[in-house]
Amino acid sequence: LQGDWSSDVCSSDLEDLEEFNAHITGAIAEEARYLWPVSDLEFTRAAHALGQSLPAAWRDYLTGSSWFSRGWLPTGCYLSLFTPDESADAAGAWSPAAAKFPGLVILGSDGSRDMLAVDARRDPAPVVLIDISSAGWQDAVPQADNAAQFIEQVEAGTFEFTW
Repeated sequence: LQGDWSSDVCSSDLEDLEEFNAHITGAIAEEARYLWPVSDLEFTRAAHALGQSLPAAWRDYLTGSSWFSRGWLPTGCYLSLFTPDESADAAGAWSPAAAKFPGLVILGSDGSRDMLAVDARRDPAPVVLIDISSAGWQDAVPQADNAAQFIEQVEAGTFEFTW
């Protein structure tokens, strides 16, 4: 670092931080995280890695000015949505089990062992919940008719997992 970093400036900042911390009551919890638009390059990388494109509505959502990445919805469910690179990484991590799911595109998770996914071979592709021990698409639990409907529910704060 360059510049004059006197002890007065540092101690003043420390005092402000101590005063701020003194006013915190209870636990600090992240309620939600929103991210910036995803680049076309990332979608291209993910499509190449997955061997298929992500749903158009999903692409539109993730290229918007900001999008819900993770957090608690007003319904009380915790939701984690993935960038295209994270979707490709998740599919790779599921290999070889992912072979039971041709057309698999993982959109996110419940923060635990269940993944939100679509079968990109279908248009429109329903959003489903799949467990890591699922035998294939026949075990998928429907969550929304398509990505656009899922996004509407997330943005409205009305999405709830169906188990």
